[in-house]
Amino acid sequence: MTGDEKPRTIQEYVPGKQVTMAHLIANPLEELCKQIGVENKGAIGIMTITPGEGTIIAADAASKMGDIQLEFVDRFTGCLVFSGNVAAVESALKGAVGALERILGFTPASITKS
Repeated sequence: MTGDEKPRTIQEYVPGKQVTMAHLIANPLEELCKQIGVENKGAIGIMTITPGEGTIIAADAASKMGDIQLEFVDRFTGCLVFSGNVAAVESALKGAVGALERILGFTPASITKS
């Protein structure tokens, strides 16, 4: 490699059973809700899950844990978005992460908040 060449990095997707993100957005700005097409109910929960089919199970578990509205469930990308009041969204995140870990042996992510 000469001094002018930059090193290349190759990233590879390796499927595993994991929750890669579980995040609660408390009191989102109205503009954010408008941009992503979510009615502002006090909080938004976002999860990413691998493999993507786990999103269906997470959505089921989340909806049984709190009074939330499922906004987006994508079994191909593993993205799950739901809304509700802060307590309901937090309960739904905990329930979904816990169910995936306990029932299916997924590696959990810490629930983060902003």
